[in-house]
Amino acid sequence: MIDDLFSLLSDLDGVAQSPRYHPEGDALFHSLQVFELATRSSTDRVLWAAALFHDIGKAEAGADHAEVGADLLEGVLAPRAVWLVRHHLDLLRDARGTRRRHLNTPALSDLEKLRGWDLRGRNPHARVMSIECAFDKLFDGDTSMFDDNEGTFDPFSP
Repeated sequence: MIDDLFSLLSDLDGVAQSPRYHPEGDALFHSLQVFELATRSSTDRVLWAAALFHDIGKAEAGADHAEVGADLLEGVLAPRAVWLVRHHLDLLRDARGTRRRHLNTPALSDLEKLRGWDLRGRNPHARVMSIECAFDKLFDGDTSMFDDNEGTFDPFSP
């Protein structure tokens, strides 16, 4: 399972992004920046996982990368992380509607955090850890991002 995740993330190496929105360069460099930002401001490893893997669909798709990425992670990561990957663009596409739908839920707080890290993870001069170091940090004795893989995540529960 971890080898599959490593491969999915590695596939982002060299995946070009629009320089207008991503001056930092390829999708892997961006994803590692977003992960580092998440680890600096949260202790929630499921959020860390969502931050690290939020763009893995970009290796296979463009505009639909959130859906493709979530489909790739389904049954591998915790349903909450998969949901966050699937919906990480909702605040970009329809901020008002997303906030209205998820008002007073932990899901909205998670989406706002992930969106903030995603926006700030665009520094072309940032120093990021390697994929190996990111995996060591994410998977160091904690399996919470794998828990309850057979269950579902209800974004509307408080």
